[in-house]
Amino acid sequence: MPDSSAIAIPWWRVKMGKLAQRHVMEAMAGEYFSNGPIATRFENRFSNLLNVPHAKSTTSGSVALLLAMMASNVRRGDEIILPNRGWIAAAHAAHLLGARIVVVDVLPDRPVMDVSLVEEKLTKRTKAVVPIHLNGRAVDMFSLNELAKQYKVSIIEDAAQALCSGNHSGFLGTQSRFGCFSFSMPKLLQSGQGGIVVSHNKADHQKLDLLSNHGVKDTFTDQWKQPGFNFKYPDLLAALALSQLRRLPGRLARMRKIYDRYLNGIVNQELDFLELIPVNTDSGEIPLYVECLTQHRSKLTLFLANKGIQIRPSYPNVSGTPYLDATGDYPNSLVFEEQGITLPCGPDQSLRNVDTVLTALTDFGKTL
Repeated sequence: MPDSSAIAIPWWRVKMGKLAQRHVMEAMAGEYFSNGPIATRFENRFSNLLNVPHAKSTTSGSVALLLAMMASNVRRGDEIILPNRGWIAAAHAAHLLGARIVVVDVLPDRPVMDVSLVEEKLTKRTKAVVPIHLNGRAVDMFSLNELAKQYKVSIIEDAAQALCSGNHSGFLGTQSRFGCFSFSMPKLLQSGQGGIVVSHNKADHQKLDLLSNHGVKDTFTDQWKQPGFNFKYPDLLAALALSQLRRLPGRLARMRKIYDRYLNGIVNQELDFLELIPVNTDSGEIPLYVECLTQHRSKLTLFLANKGIQIRPSYPNVSGTPYLDATGDYPNSLVFEEQGITLPCGPDQSLRNVDTVLTALTDFGKTL
């Protein structure tokens, strides 16, 4: 396979732009380096964007999940229920707190939590359920919240890939006790690294605030009042994030265009070896990535790589992670793990590149 220098069309493409440079330079000129007024300004604008009362920025989406679990009092011996498909961050956050991971399978046609399987996994030790809105696809939050009320467990939405994605009830990540978002580079809004936790309850927000600063309100303290850590979001990164907020409308439009271009191309060019994993754009879901299933993943990956086109294989299942001890039978997850790929996309991926990929996919079809 060609090395990375031979990649002409990467699986993800995004540019920060000149506005980002200006925001960072202004922060530096004002000597705003650590967590301060720029991070606060970003939190306020983010909460306004999603119409949620509180937002606490932090160093990554992974830490956002960790903070939400800490604020939910997750401790050693507790159980956290999560889906078998998704980035490992939620599972790792629970694992680092000493909790036991309990895995459920995903839906047969969409790699998101099958909520009908959750109730049978609930025990007296269950502290939280973590639905993952993978690639902007909405988990059945109505049914999940009904279970949460009945069994008195926290719901922590992993909306790292679902910024501005929604369902009939509004934005994903805002429909439970906590919602967690990521600002790493392959996301809709980027600051290199970064994350945020949104919440509805003032007391929950205050917990997050203390937990992210070693358990104290500020550094002018005469005693350590509770455990915590330094999870503060630097102003320099917040300046980057603020610059990207202004670009969201254009990025959302481009993501939909790219998804539709692939959808139409796969159908019109009769690329039968590919099955697009659907995103319900009509109901408000945002296709961050363009994901497909194929039984020819290895062969296709090599074929496209030789043309300078990079595709990304889907994540491994959580259940296959030996140190999490979450083995079991998850037939729906297995298909997505073994056959899933992400085609070149991203808010700054050109439509010309998409057309080049579709032409290469047509050429590959002729080899089968």
